[in-house]
Amino acid sequence: MIRYLNVTILLILGGSKVTAQNSRTGSWDILALNTKIKKNVSLYLESQTRSQSVTSNFYYHELKGGIQYNLLNNNSLFFGTGDYVTYPFPGNYKTPASTKEFRMWEQFVFNSYVGRVQLEQRYRVEQRWINGVYSNRFRFRLNPIIPINHSTIKPKTLYASAFEEIFFTDNVPYFLRSRFFVGTGYKFSNSFTLQGGFIRQFDNNIVTGGSGKNFAQLLLSFTIDKTVRKQAPSQGAID
Repeated sequence: MIRYLNVTILLILGGSKVTAQNSRTGSWDILALNTKIKKNVSLYLESQTRSQSVTSNFYYHELKGGIQYNLLNNNSLFFGTGDYVTYPFPGNYKTPASTKEFRMWEQFVFNSYVGRVQLEQRYRVEQRWINGVYSNRFRFRLNPIIPINHSTIKPKTLYASAFEEIFFTDNVPYFLRSRFFVGTGYKFSNSFTLQGGFIRQFDNNIVTGGSGKNFAQLLLSFTIDKTVRKQAPSQGAID
């Protein structure tokens, strides 16, 4: 029990340690690649960097990927794994790293539609090894996506997107983090989508009550798939 409590405190303090040291807006840059290999099966690869300031003090990077099985009505199952590294303040990848994490996760994405609005619900279960110590984490995200200049998402479509995500663990104090995003994107073609926006992340802390940090996010998403897709650009696997 003491070991699991220590893991929980490490997760909470580890996330707050970064955000509390710099109140300026940081950057959150994502490059995603999705490749369809069979009718219902896709491979996914993503890389990320994050910084304390918009253009400097990079303190975090990750590389992850997985396999997705597409169900009916644009729903999907996903299994992923990745490597995540956090560096001490002020960043710029100054070694040694403060946190090294290996992670696996399973998720289910459920889509429903209200008129032209797509409501994407993502349920994710994570198995994490942080500096060699194991822990579980559970995430839920609700993401409405709204096409603006067309009734559906297709090439040359501008869209709005927002989500709220909450993070839990199976040990006290259970609630770990919340993450809010709002932004817009443009689907240039069936192969390329560009999205930008604002993220507010809050990390819970049982000692101080928690702290938050703002990020400007930029996402470049590439899809290798000859099938014409008109549904909204799902963020199911992203982040």
